[in-house]
Amino acid sequence: MRILVTGGAGFLGSHLCDALVARGDAVVCVDDLSTGRTGNIARLQGETAFEFVEADITRDLDLPGPFAAVAHLASPASPPQYLRRPLQTLAVGSSGTENALRFAHRHQARFVLASTSEVYGDPHVHPQPEDYWGHVNPIGPRSVYDEAKRFAEALTSAHRTTLEVDTGIVRIFNTYGPRMSIGDGRIVTNFIGQALTGRPLTVYGDGSQTRSLCYVDDLVRGIIAMIDSTEPGPINLGNTEEYAVGSLAELILEVTGSASAIEYLPLPVDDPARRRPVIDRALERLSWEPEIGVREGIRRTVDWFRSQPGELIEPLNCA
Repeated sequence: MRILVTGGAGFLGSHLCDALVARGDAVVCVDDLSTGRTGNIARLQGETAFEFVEADITRDLDLPGPFAAVAHLASPASPPQYLRRPLQTLAVGSSGTENALRFAHRHQARFVLASTSEVYGDPHVHPQPEDYWGHVNPIGPRSVYDEAKRFAEALTSAHRTTLEVDTGIVRIFNTYGPRMSIGDGRIVTNFIGQALTGRPLTVYGDGSQTRSLCYVDDLVRGIIAMIDSTEPGPINLGNTEEYAVGSLAELILEVTGSASAIEYLPLPVDDPARRRPVIDRALERLSWEPEIGVREGIRRTVDWFRSQPGELIEPLNCA
């Protein structure tokens, strides 16, 4: 297939481009490099099946076809990124998603939206199934990302029902792995960066809040399964292995062998207390479930950061 990947130079998008090219697809990667990095796709630049186009998805795309699928991953994803770019985040979730959907419609292509577990907000239902509507503060500090993704889901659903676009929605839970930016403010990179540089690991709150962490290779398999299917979704993609934040900090200290202390700081506003996906739909409809446990995934991620010492000098920007 020839597949358009928006946000393809980002952490998750670049891994998706890798996997698609590796299986024989032709990939056109579109990214404005506001949060993505050319280094993430450097190994693909010499591939005849890969093309990089620097462009802003919030402006109309004009690329020659044909295309069989569009994977729409473009968006700032970590708290510091979307808090620094609130209007851009809202724009890429609204006009960017609409442009990507119109592009898919013109090319009669399968469209897959990378949505997020953030649509559940600080959930009152645990674990979170796809039919839970969520508990989101529409004017809180995280709302520019949460509501952008919720609106993107509504746009995707409307294009399916009104224009018969072949759409699918995946809701991505916390994902980690190589190529994450050490200063992106997400929990795994915060802890690994702090542990490898001898700084205290900053745990927000008392450490009892939980996250369910999915290694990037597993997550990409789920997105590809969704591209290859006709499922409309939404379908949760994530690891059901739930970790308390304090326990995750201790695990990372163990894996890195770091002597760093753990420092407790006030919990940010609207930070969700618990996150864990129900993945029955993914198993039943996509034959997908994660295979890589948290300890193994953390070990692989730590090994990557150790092999890339330049990644550790970026200032941390925690949130």
